Amino acid sequence: MNKMVQIEIRRKGSNTAILISFNTEAERFESPTERNKFFTELHGRRQIIIKAGRRYEYDRPGLLDEIPHIPVDQSVFIIAQDHMRQMEQFMREWQSKVAFKMFPVILKPSEAKQLEKDVKIE
Repeated sequence: MNKMVQIEIRRKGSNTAILISFNTEAERFESPTERNKFFTELHGRRQIIIKAGRRYEYDRPGLLDEIPHIPVDQSVFIIAQDHMRQMEQFMREWQSKVAFKMFPVILKPSEAKQLEKDVKIE
């Protein structure tokens, strides 16, 4: 008996996402400043300058400010599958100093909604 199997590939509205885990190899960085550069490029930072009695605050965006994500742990987060190549490219630029792994995960619809660009995570 021959059975037909139908495979459906869904892109938009899919609950499949990518979990990324990374570990910095501290001894491979030239200096703490270079290691901080990695984290700043990934997470961004708030810069506060106090000059002549005035306080200036600047938000320096990082890659995760552009890419909706769900934080899981300190060095683990989930992104939409659509952003995987962009994140992989960033991690590969640092691969001599940062070990990373990517895993496909299936999210609940409510979690997948958090990865849409227009949705703000509270």
